[in-house]
Amino acid sequence: MAKKFVSQYPLVAVIAVVAAVGVVLTAMGNEPAAKVIASAVALLIAALQFKGMIDTLREHSFGIDILAVTAIVSTVAVGEYWAALVVCLMLTGGEALEDYAEGRASAELTALLEGAPTVAYRKADGGIEQIDVDEVAVGDELVVRPHEAVPVDAVLLSESALLDESQLTGESMPVRRRAGDTLLAGSMNDADAIEVRARAVAADSQYQRIVSLVTEARESKAPFVRLADRVALPFTIIAFIIAGAAWAATGDPMRFAQVLVVATPCPLIIAAPVAFMAGMSRAARGGMIIKNAGTIEQIAKVSSVAFDKTGTLTKGEPEITNVVSEDPERMLRLAASAEFYSSHPLAQAIVAAADDVAEPEQARDVPAQGVIAQVEGRQVKVGKYGFVMDTDASAPVEVRPGFTAIFVSVDGGLAGHVELSDPIRPETPGALEAIGAMGVQRTVMLTGDAEDTARRVAGELAIDDVRAGLLPEDKVRAVTEMGPKPVLMVGDGVNDAPVLAAADVGVAMGARGSAAAVESADVVIMLDDLSRLARLLLVGKRTMRVAWQAIAIGVAFSVVLMLIGATGVMPAFVGAWMQELVDLACILWALLAARPSRAERKLDGCESAGVVVEKKREAAHGARRPAPVA
Repeated sequence: MAKKFVSQYPLVAVIAVVAAVGVVLTAMGNEPAAKVIASAVALLIAALQFKGMIDTLREHSFGIDILAVTAIVSTVAVGEYWAALVVCLMLTGGEALEDYAEGRASAELTALLEGAPTVAYRKADGGIEQIDVDEVAVGDELVVRPHEAVPVDAVLLSESALLDESQLTGESMPVRRRAGDTLLAGSMNDADAIEVRARAVAADSQYQRIVSLVTEARESKAPFVRLADRVALPFTIIAFIIAGAAWAATGDPMRFAQVLVVATPCPLIIAAPVAFMAGMSRAARGGMIIKNAGTIEQIAKVSSVAFDKTGTLTKGEPEITNVVSEDPERMLRLAASAEFYSSHPLAQAIVAAADDVAEPEQARDVPAQGVIAQVEGRQVKVGKYGFVMDTDASAPVEVRPGFTAIFVSVDGGLAGHVELSDPIRPETPGALEAIGAMGVQRTVMLTGDAEDTARRVAGELAIDDVRAGLLPEDKVRAVTEMGPKPVLMVGDGVNDAPVLAAADVGVAMGARGSAAAVESADVVIMLDDLSRLARLLLVGKRTMRVAWQAIAIGVAFSVVLMLIGATGVMPAFVGAWMQELVDLACILWALLAARPSRAERKLDGCESAGVVVEKKREAAHGARRPAPVA
């Protein structure tokens, strides 16, 4: 550990050794030798920093090293060699302190990067071989051992699996998956060994997409941080004015040195980026990947939020609400059998709701109309009324606004119809209420769905405005013209990608959302849970608040210490250590952005309750059938 530190920060080690030698020489009564050695090393470090400062100026960027360099030279000049060593320690140890702080701040992001699967176990020739994860091909059958990660996105072949998806979604409870379910790369197998079939290569798996997002996030720099860098220039000028005035007023050059040793720009150059990294790490812990540090500033100021409807405000999975027929169970069974091979969401809802579904003797899809099949020796048609009855006439029933009717005919006679709707997510009302309480002034629904369907959902949720029947380009225009700004857009589908890119903040919902939406968005919420949006806004606001507080505390203490230094009551050596304490205090304060706020802890309780309610609802739904109406 010590060897690694010395190799990484050699100048810190040199200063520590010189300080130790100086203490020994002073104790032996040879202080002049200690002074010469310490002063020489301090001036050498000042020269190295001066060279770095010149290189920075050549790149048209102002460096704050001039304060430290001047402080070292001035303290050596007035004989305060111990103070000069402390300033050198601040300069050389600042990098180590910053690395430590950013390491603490980005702990969750680092865990995501280090947790990427590296090997897989493939079934081959009656055995199992260990291969590099990059060698996995689509269709390979893999074995995932207990307490190991799913190597690539895959389909579960085993009957069931208990998975820990917390690293991906922030969901703390293990999730039960069934045969045929999609498993995300990076999910930890919590129980027995399972078998899966790869559905993507490693580079295209969800985990690799997350790793790419995290890498991009760690390398980004927020405009706020760049602003803090620019503030360093006037801070430096003020420090020199105070130091020069103290020297001029007293004629004592010691005052000049005493002021400069406490002139610390650390709150400006370290505290702000540490706070932003801590905020991004905090978001990652909650299953929210913020792709760019600058996005945090926009999140903190969001005034308007626009939502896609299907899959965002609603579940995106149609459910049967009513079956109208003289023999509801028989009609539903025949309809489900006819739709047996269909992948259409409405067809899947019908199949899921029926009992004793049989494979049809033959079946044929008719695009945009429905399906015609032979079931139990009968011709069964499922779809639009005109299609199933071979007529141009309108349906003889009136469908409620916001609901979809699927008609069924058997041997040419109308057997009845099924009503379906896309239910609102159980967490949606609470999420909208929460973001309203956080200062969001306007909510808007942008959807390609029909007007009556959109207005029914908006009415139930008290959304301020509805724009229905929109094409992707219409959504882009709407979000661009929308106000007050900044505007945050939430979506999950391929058709949401353009509007997510156009919004001030684009948020893609769900780890299983489309790749296009994930790539276009500024934030990816890994857990398919809209209540995380409120948490995202809280993280953004808290991060900005903590960053400003860290800067304000640091600058205020520095100015006070400079004024005290100007009076001469605080020795340069003491001032240098006080400056170190100010630096440390600012960094520790900035790290508060990694901790949950009181408001966030309240959300934790609400989300946990919501998860329990939803799981109970899903369990009950699995054994429930829609109420038939004759």
